[in-house]
Amino acid sequence: MPTQVPRDFRRVIIAASVGNVIEWYDFYIFGSLAAVLSVKFFEQSHPVAALLSTIALFTAGFLIRPLGAFLFGWMGDRVGRKYTFLITLSGMGLGTGAIGLMPTYASIGLTAAFLLFGLRMIQGLCLGGEYGGAITYVAEHVPDERRGYYTGWLQTSPTLGIVVSLAVIIATRTYFGNEVFDEWAWRIPFLVSFLLVAIAIYIRLQLQETPIFEEIKAKGQTTRNPWKEAFLSSNIQYVGIATIVLIGQGVVWYSGQFWALYFLQQVSKVDSLTSSYIVGAALLIATPSLIFFGWLSDIIGRKPVILGGMLLAAITYYPLYLWLGSATQPGNINYPIAIFIIFILVCYVGMVYGPVGAFLAEYFPGRIRYTSVSVPYHIGNGWGGGLVPFITSAAFAATGSIGYALIYPIAVPAVCFLLALFLMPETRKISIWDPIEPKAEL
Repeated sequence: MPTQVPRDFRRVIIAASVGNVIEWYDFYIFGSLAAVLSVKFFEQSHPVAALLSTIALFTAGFLIRPLGAFLFGWMGDRVGRKYTFLITLSGMGLGTGAIGLMPTYASIGLTAAFLLFGLRMIQGLCLGGEYGGAITYVAEHVPDERRGYYTGWLQTSPTLGIVVSLAVIIATRTYFGNEVFDEWAWRIPFLVSFLLVAIAIYIRLQLQETPIFEEIKAKGQTTRNPWKEAFLSSNIQYVGIATIVLIGQGVVWYSGQFWALYFLQQVSKVDSLTSSYIVGAALLIATPSLIFFGWLSDIIGRKPVILGGMLLAAITYYPLYLWLGSATQPGNINYPIAIFIIFILVCYVGMVYGPVGAFLAEYFPGRIRYTSVSVPYHIGNGWGGGLVPFITSAAFAATGSIGYALIYPIAVPAVCFLLALFLMPETRKISIWDPIEPKAEL
């Protein structure tokens, strides 16, 4: 083993995870307040169209993420992991905090919507560079035999980011009351981002570069052109296979967490505070499943855990969402059942997402790992998963049918399961501490 696992790798995981939680908080505060933003930044003669416009903006932030992965992936493989995700964190904080300072449609008209769009694009670009950096950074610090377990801790950060965003919204709305919140206090969750990002930057400045990247750099083996090596070589087939896996994973992730929140608010007509309590409680209870399934993948392999989650989601989404609808009738909400159903949905997320960071890190060589991890991840989650809120909400608005709304969340994981069953390799026994990592066997 040419390099050694550093002794302080647990501190590295905590520091990387804290920054990741805050960055996802920034990204998801937008989605959590979609109903409020639609009133503030769009013309209100057609409220449903205004809401769908806001969800479309939310979705646009996902669609731009692969471009961020290209840009920051190049920087991460050329300059280093640490400095690249410091830049993405700073950009995300500025993009989110600025939304809290923006004038609304009532003040500046259509310009408000364009400004909101621009800030959303900054968020998407920066998030496109964040995850690849964070997962590469953590994976390049931890032992091979426990990579699923330790990267599973980092995988909790997007879920915890949603929880933090919901907690800040609940606290602000409860303290100021609904009327004041809807009038101006909705800005506070965005402004809190400035403080959170400052804390995260301070923590990350204490970190060193990864030992694997330092060794690659010391030996003069850093890539001159990460894009060429990643996408204009035999590596492109591995990027393609990883993208299939990540599209299935991304759709399960957003169907199980984000559309659960939209479902309660738009289908069951549960008020935003109550729906935030229900989803927040389920997320907190189910978050350890990401660590558990990451650990399980260290024992039985990445492939059976990830594909098992896709299959279960495709088979059970329809009955679970019907059950959730019956448990959240207006004026007659069964809180334990509603929380339990969303807990099950998030456990599927744990299955597909907990091990996927380890899979990606093991699947690609160190010199182009940042780029190769980032691009399929953000195509899968940004395009595949990011379309879930818009497609499901638009399908339900057009048809009033839960079945039609769930066609996309069911069909995509099912197709990806079938393809990945034959294409996805098992990577559990690959050591990334070797200077030239072997490719996994199918």
